[in-house]
Amino acid sequence: MKKIYAWLTAILMAVGLGLMAPGSASAASYCGLVWGSLAKSNQAMGAAAVTNVRSGQHYCFDRLVIDFKGKTKGYNVRYVSQVVQDGSGLPIKLRGGAFLQVTAHSPAYDNATGKATFIPANPSEVTKVSGYQTFRQVAWAGSFEGYTTLGLGVRARLPFKVFTLDGPGSGSRLVIDVAHHW
Repeated sequence: MKKIYAWLTAILMAVGLGLMAPGSASAASYCGLVWGSLAKSNQAMGAAAVTNVRSGQHYCFDRLVIDFKGKTKGYNVRYVSQVVQDGSGLPIKLRGGAFLQVTAHSPAYDNATGKATFIPANPSEVTKVSGYQTFRQVAWAGSFEGYTTLGLGVRARLPFKVFTLDGPGSGSRLVIDVAHHW
């Protein structure tokens, strides 16, 4: 009986000291997300025009969506030290600990007439994100020579993903998801 207690004690001590722990485990990614924080781009150009900008909150990330009239594929989304206006290069003031410059390779105006297809009611607050876990501000940086740029102020430099979706109808969407945590 003494041998059983001795073995049991030895096993419990080994487990307590981590000597018999299972093989090394890697830390699980947040919500199963395996995104990074490096720039994401698709260099394709599009004639689709920006028609709306909206945002939403999800359990694991905050989402920014740019709607287009027509098909779009091109974008460049990256962390920058400062977001600048299209054309002038003047800095855009943004709240947050890190800044994403979101550039759609599509204009916010009709190429044939030059008429604007999207004008934010408030360029400093394109969509309201107060109370969001990650987003701090979405600001308009302009539309110039076929490119449309937004500044996205976020809490910190966090992982993000970018993709395009077709629809609804003949339109399309550019989607930027920024995780709440690493």
